Amino acid sequence: MATIFRSRNTFESKSLDGVLGYLAGENLVKLTGNLSRNVLVPLAAILVFLLLWTAGAKQVQTSLGELPGPVKVWEQSRALYDEHRAERDKASAFDARMEKRIDKAIAEGKPPERIEKLKARKYTGPATFVDQIFTSLLTVMTGFLIATVIAIPLGIVIGMSQTLYQAFNPIIQLFKPVSPLAWLPLVTMVVSAVYVSDDPWFSKSFLNSAITVTLCCLWPTIINTAVGVSGVSRDLINVSRVLRLSWLTKTVKIILPSSLPMMFTGMRLSLGIGWMVLIAAEMLAQNPGLGKFVWDEFQNGSSNSLARIMVAVLVIGFIGFLLDRGMLMLQRSFAWDKNAVLR
Repeated sequence: MATIFRSRNTFESKSLDGVLGYLAGENLVKLTGNLSRNVLVPLAAILVFLLLWTAGAKQVQTSLGELPGPVKVWEQSRALYDEHRAERDKASAFDARMEKRIDKAIAEGKPPERIEKLKARKYTGPATFVDQIFTSLLTVMTGFLIATVIAIPLGIVIGMSQTLYQAFNPIIQLFKPVSPLAWLPLVTMVVSAVYVSDDPWFSKSFLNSAITVTLCCLWPTIINTAVGVSGVSRDLINVSRVLRLSWLTKTVKIILPSSLPMMFTGMRLSLGIGWMVLIAAEMLAQNPGLGKFVWDEFQNGSSNSLARIMVAVLVIGFIGFLLDRGMLMLQRSFAWDKNAVLR
C-alpha cells in the first residue's frame, strides 16, 4: 500500500509539474519558438519577397511592357494549366474518333495493313507546359543515371589506387570546368554521325541534351567518390588484409559503407549541376522541355511571354529544390549519416 501511495504521489507530482510548466509558459514558449522558426519565419520571408517583387516589378519597363508581378505570373500559370487540360481533351477526342474508325474498318473487312495504319496514327498536337516538365525530368534523370553508373565504379577504382588517382586527376581537372555550351556542339555532331536509323528509338534532340547532361554530371561524383574511398580508415583496410578478404568483398563490406556519405554528396552536386545544364542544353538542342519553352516564349514576344517565362523560372527552381530533397532522403535511407537530411 505504501508503495502504491508513493507511486501515486510521484505521478501526481509529475503531472502537477507539467501543468505548472505549461501555466508558467516554459513549454508553450518552446513550442511557439519551434513553430515560429520552422513555419512563421519562412512564411514571413516569402511574404517579404512577394512584396518586394510586386513593388520592384512596377518600376521596370521592358520592350514587352511592365515586368510581371506575382499576380500576373499566377494568372499565366493557371492559363498554362488550362491549356494543358484543353490539349488533353483534344487528344482524348482524337483517340475516341480513331477507335470508331478502327472498329468500322474491322467491321467492313478492311485489309490488315489498313487497320495497322489506323492504329499507328497518334495525336500530334503541340507539347504543353506540363508535358515539357516531364520531358525535362526524363532527360535529366537519363543523363544523371548514365553519369552515376560510369562515375561511381570509376571513382572507387581511382580512390583505391594512388597511382590511378595521380593519372586521372589532371584529366578530371581539365574537363570539369568545361561549359555545357562547349560540349553541346561536339555532342550534336557525334550523335548526328553515329546515331543513324530509319526508325530511331529516341529523337536526336533528346540524346544531345541527355549526353550533355551526362558529361557535366560525371565529375562531381567521380571526385567525391574517389575522395571518400581514399579517406577510408587505414585500420579498416588493415583488418581486411588480416582477414585476407578478396578485392570484391573488401569493396562491398568496407569501402562502400564507409564512403557512402561522400558518394551521395557527389551525386547531389551532380544532379543539381545536371538540372542547371539541362535548361541551356534544351534551348540550343531544341529538345521539347523547359529550356525550349523558355526560348520559344522569348522568341514569341507576346504580352504574356515575360509572365510565362517567370512561371518556368519558378517551376525550374521548385523542381530543383525537390530533386535535392529527394537525394537527401535517399542518402538518409542508405547511408549511416541519418542527420544528412537535416542539413
